[in-house]
Amino acid sequence: MHLGQLISKASRLYPHKIGVKCRGKYFTYGEVYRRVRKLCSVLEKMGLKTGSNVGMLCYNCHTFLEAYFATALLGAILVPINYRLSGREIGFIVEDAELSLLISHFDFEPLVRESLLCAGKDVPVIWIEPESQKGFLSYEELLEEAEEYSEDAWGPGDDWTAQIYYTSGTTGRPKGVMLSHKNCYIHALSAIAELHLTDSDVWLHAAPMFHLADAWATWAITWVGGTHVMVKKFEPRTVLETIERERVTITNMIPTMLNLLVKHPDFKAFDYSSLRVMLSGGAPIAPELVKAIIEGFGCDYVQTYGMTETSPYLTVSILKEHLKALPPEEQFAFKAKTGREFLCVDLKVVKENGEEVERDGKEVGEIIVRGDSITKGYWKLPEETEKTIKGGWLYTGDLATIDEEGYVNIVDRKKDMIITGGENVYTTEVESVLYQNPKILEAAVFGLPDEIWGEIVCAAVVLKEGESADEKEIIEFCKERMAHYKAPKKVIFLNELPKTGSGKIAKRILRDQYASQK
Repeated sequence: MHLGQLISKASRLYPHKIGVKCRGKYFTYGEVYRRVRKLCSVLEKMGLKTGSNVGMLCYNCHTFLEAYFATALLGAILVPINYRLSGREIGFIVEDAELSLLISHFDFEPLVRESLLCAGKDVPVIWIEPESQKGFLSYEELLEEAEEYSEDAWGPGDDWTAQIYYTSGTTGRPKGVMLSHKNCYIHALSAIAELHLTDSDVWLHAAPMFHLADAWATWAITWVGGTHVMVKKFEPRTVLETIERERVTITNMIPTMLNLLVKHPDFKAFDYSSLRVMLSGGAPIAPELVKAIIEGFGCDYVQTYGMTETSPYLTVSILKEHLKALPPEEQFAFKAKTGREFLCVDLKVVKENGEEVERDGKEVGEIIVRGDSITKGYWKLPEETEKTIKGGWLYTGDLATIDEEGYVNIVDRKKDMIITGGENVYTTEVESVLYQNPKILEAAVFGLPDEIWGEIVCAAVVLKEGESADEKEIIEFCKERMAHYKAPKKVIFLNELPKTGSGKIAKRILRDQYASQK
């Protein structure tokens, strides 16, 4: 089986159903499949074949979905690229991924020019919406002239690489994560079962499609014949309007996005009655925010946890039936946890010696996982692959507890844990306290080197509009709610926190910047 078969199936079962809605353009599944096959022919005519790597630099758009399926159908490999990266960073990907072609929105023409210069490569580019510009290969013009590709020509097996996603670089040098056709369709099938996806579902692509947190829905929603609705990029009011107008039933956003939605001044002005579930992941979430989401949107909430390397989901905070009888506040606490293992995944929390921790919700260990949705490795980095995948288990680097119900709760990344005066401080615990402060919009906690303590706890915070606070006030707020050694010794006030392309807070940037200022 291969991923190209999913759009073929949707076109057979739902040929006249609107499958994609993109900024005023509507496409039936029959039309999408024809466009996908035409794009296959374009790629083939340009010399691409099985194993060729195609870069994609684009906003959320129907063209992104078409490229995902066309490369899969051809046996080529799609390399989605974060358009927030610099020209030098994109140039690294162009060179490292050995791109044969780049598909880019014309808005990024200066960025593409710079990146190709940095890469020292002359890669052909197909341009999306070049308008009347001459001398540029136009995506739509090429499709208009192309014939439809024959799906029967596909040859590789399901272990063939379908995409390469470059990690956001929170740990340094970006690595290309290879995902196979099997990785993606096993994850999609599991998501269909876990989230009860059907042809009545309407998925909102609000998070970037270059990131797997949203891209997995390309496969799952298409497989069941649901509808894809796309917004160009995240903007709170646009997202709220779109949920109402398009009768969105399900979507995924990181907690930062959801925080901005529920605190938007016009939040209560829209109708969210179509929403049945809101997914979130990429960062811990406070039970108070979970409560605000459930009550504000009037829908269910599922916290997810995963990695690019795992297609992405590893856990979901879906409640077992008997837990639904708990009082609301206890349910909110469970829903804010990292969750229990995803359908296609085996998960353990282990100590340094490899033994499993006690299922008491207290003992901390590292999450390790295995299953058919797990990456086969890093592109051209066999040593990194061997470090991460040992004995068939992928070591996530995430520290967590697990309770008697099997629900995992991440306490920190191994690299983020602070050791101050010989005591372990988990940054997520401190951040959870900071988020209880009504003046704080965003917070990130990290360690800074210190001659006396080894490391000190430092907090970078963004205050809500119109609020004011000083360092002493924030430190005292934390000391009143936790052990004093866990409270920040230094507080930095910022207008915004640095983010990775996936929207996660980039603590490495904060650590590097403020460690160098000491």
